[in-house]
Amino acid sequence: MLPKPPPRQGALGFLYLPPYRVQGYSVAGEATVVQAPELDLCFDMGFCPRAALASKVVAISHGHMDHIGALAYYCSQRVFQGMGPGTLICDARIAPAVKRMLDGYIDLEKQVTPYEVIALEPEQEYEIKNNIVVRGFPVEHGAPAFGYSVIEKRSKLKPEFVGFPQEKLRELKSRGVDITRVIEIPIMAYLGDTTPCAQLVREDVRTAPIVISECTFIDPDHRSRAKIGNHMHVEDIAEWLPVLECEALVLTHLSRRNTVAQAKVELVKAAGKERSKKVFFLMDHRANRAHYEHQLEIANKACEANKAMTSEG
Repeated sequence: MLPKPPPRQGALGFLYLPPYRVQGYSVAGEATVVQAPELDLCFDMGFCPRAALASKVVAISHGHMDHIGALAYYCSQRVFQGMGPGTLICDARIAPAVKRMLDGYIDLEKQVTPYEVIALEPEQEYEIKNNIVVRGFPVEHGAPAFGYSVIEKRSKLKPEFVGFPQEKLRELKSRGVDITRVIEIPIMAYLGDTTPCAQLVREDVRTAPIVISECTFIDPDHRSRAKIGNHMHVEDIAEWLPVLECEALVLTHLSRRNTVAQAKVELVKAAGKERSKKVFFLMDHRANRAHYEHQLEIANKACEANKAMTSEG
């Protein structure tokens, strides 16, 4: 009898949540990497698919191997392929250890791979694009851990100056009067590995249109396991959903103890069919493909309608 070939590595999960793509791979204890290409950003780097190399910034949630195991490869491949050094954002508590890990490869490879580590204190921000920042905040896990919110900052005229002529506004500005205020618009939130905690309902998480969260445990009798391991259970997700204002909650980090199909059944049982409609599992390839095909169908119909209107005009 011939030996069986090794199992194929699963394809990357993919969701288009306009205007952003969310793609990656996440299985509890094995590897997690979640990429938002339009933001030039990855969350964690448990392994490094080729697509992830295009993102210059990696926001590390914590130091467990399934979340950082491919950091050195990511940094090396970016330089090797002429993409420039990678930028690694992390909790300041783990930054020295991350540097020691990466610098250990200097002796192994006999070469220096450039990279940059940005150590964040709680609530500190790092600008990843013009007027778009990543803000770190502590979450509760078995190791020092951060969640991240991605926020767009816009300058708006203060209410008391609305309606002023441009000449007057220029005059006030030349005299040093602050005529604008900065408003924050949450774009996305990533919780990493965490147990239920107050940070789940902070304003920049609760109001983000896209929230990415772990959901490791599914079985009703595994809630104690989730608590011991500082992870989320599907019943925790069900309790959290009524508070979230997001358009999409993307669940990652599902354990291999359960299939995605089982997870979806338990989610509906715990949260109800209506609330579950805005929940997606990153690794639910079949449902996510159907979702994308439906989006394509709608886009094609809109394009055809526009062409028809143009030809009539």
